[in-house]
Amino acid sequence: MSYTKGMLKEGALRGKTILVTGGGTGLGKSMGLYFLKLGADLVITSRKLDILQETAKEMEKATGGKVLALACDVREIEQVEKMWADAISHFGKVDVVLNNAAGNFISPTERLSTNAFNTVLDIVLKGTSNVTLTAGKSWIKSKHPGVFLNIVTTYAWTGSGYVVPSAAAKAGVLAMTRSLAVEWAKYKIRSNAIAPGPFPTEGAWSRLLPGDLVKKFDPAKKVPVGRVGEHQELANLAAYLVSDFSAYVNGEVITIDGGEWLMGAGEFNNLDMIPQEMWDMMEASRGKKQ
Repeated sequence: MSYTKGMLKEGALRGKTILVTGGGTGLGKSMGLYFLKLGADLVITSRKLDILQETAKEMEKATGGKVLALACDVREIEQVEKMWADAISHFGKVDVVLNNAAGNFISPTERLSTNAFNTVLDIVLKGTSNVTLTAGKSWIKSKHPGVFLNIVTTYAWTGSGYVVPSAAAKAGVLAMTRSLAVEWAKYKIRSNAIAPGPFPTEGAWSRLLPGDLVKKFDPAKKVPVGRVGEHQELANLAAYLVSDFSAYVNGEVITIDGGEWLMGAGEFNNLDMIPQEMWDMMEASRGKKQ
């Protein structure tokens, strides 16, 4: 079975302008590329303009769509406001904001400096709030309907050791998503989130888990369906949630992880490592008839 096919019909996003933070690389790039294929105009932002411009050219060549690359550090509200004004000036409007920019460290928490901890909080939570407030205020003032889609994580609600600043920040983004879904619905502004499981991106995992650690902690081994996700699968879900087909979906977080977080949540889920012979012995020990 192929997991790399687009889900929505041709032109499903035609007429929409979509802004993707962290859109120059990785999952942001993959989602943005699919939005373009569906007819949307695209704004991509990150701190590195050279990478953005290269990505924009690549995307336009592949799809024939229109891509505006704007450098922006989402931690700085002045940069966010300028980026938003430039996007509006160029395309006339922005209909959708995909808050995808993120940062993370895998580390024992006691090894993190205050600066390292705050860097993750600033990019993920403060950055998302900066973009959300800027876009939301603009939409409300101009009475323009809008859609927010925020990328969170399953440990936003379970918590997780060794990624504490990310867990805290993503939990804040999730709370903001649900809160604004209620508060801003009267302005015709929807807010939803996606919690992706393991979706390999070039270089990302090797930076988080260098050397042989990547193989030792192979994420696919923790996924019940036995594999990691394909970028198109995430792009399909994102495209649906920013499209008019999902007009009645508001305040939701949708997990796409092959069952990974449920497997980790169950206290005895790792018992699948017990060999059949040992199960036989356990049954025999409690007198079960074979």
